[in-house]
Amino acid sequence: MNRDLHLSNSLGNKKEKFEPLDLKNIGMYVCGPTVYDDPHIGNARPIVIFDLLFKVLKCKFGKETVTYVRNITDIDDKIINAAKEKNISITELTKKTTKTFHDDCKYLNCEKPTHEPKATENIELMIKMIEDLINKKFAYESEKHVYFKVKNFKDYGKLSNKKLDDLIAGSRVDISENKNNPEDFVLWKPSDDNEPSWPSPWGKGRPGWHLECSAMSKKYLGETFDIHGGGRDLIFPHHENEIAQSRCANETNSFANYWV
Repeated sequence: MNRDLHLSNSLGNKKEKFEPLDLKNIGMYVCGPTVYDDPHIGNARPIVIFDLLFKVLKCKFGKETVTYVRNITDIDDKIINAAKEKNISITELTKKTTKTFHDDCKYLNCEKPTHEPKATENIELMIKMIEDLINKKFAYESEKHVYFKVKNFKDYGKLSNKKLDDLIAGSRVDISENKNNPEDFVLWKPSDDNEPSWPSPWGKGRPGWHLECSAMSKKYLGETFDIHGGGRDLIFPHHENEIAQSRCANETNSFANYWV
């Protein structure tokens, strides 16, 4: 019986035999929830899918060999806006929503990941990565914002299989007068007085959404690892931007080898 494991890899858009970087240290990172509202059925699907993959990997390679990281995004514009609408604190909102998410995971009989880091617990790592990108000429500061220079990364668009001009024309590129080019994406942004903020070389503020996963995956899995999972709607811009900033900051030829 053929016991090889094959995965449909979005990077290259083909089905491939899974060959881990290290048989004794297999890493999988999955984009977790942004905890601004109660989970819905669409949020449940990736939880179940990647729980199943986690179980299969442990069954095939051994329980102690697989590290599954799934983050919690607990700082984001959606969270700030939702807290204002509900007239509650951000801490109260994120704590309540995270508990609901965990209750749902338990109800679905999904295992806990090996690590479940929160974005707010890893701000220093994100600031360090931004500093590295600026020093390596892949990012720039503008009006207390820091942006990634997309045109400086030659492989941008490889995951989504689109040319840069096509991506710029899409509706998911934020337009701002602070940017040098419209396709550049934010790594750090200033916060208003009534919004969560952390001190940084560019003033008090908070990290961009895409940066969180790059910093946390590196912390737990290293600069290059096996599998990166998430919803299909995250391919662009989130996963595309993760690849760009991670490879440029770490000076590697790859980030995750299989995108599911």
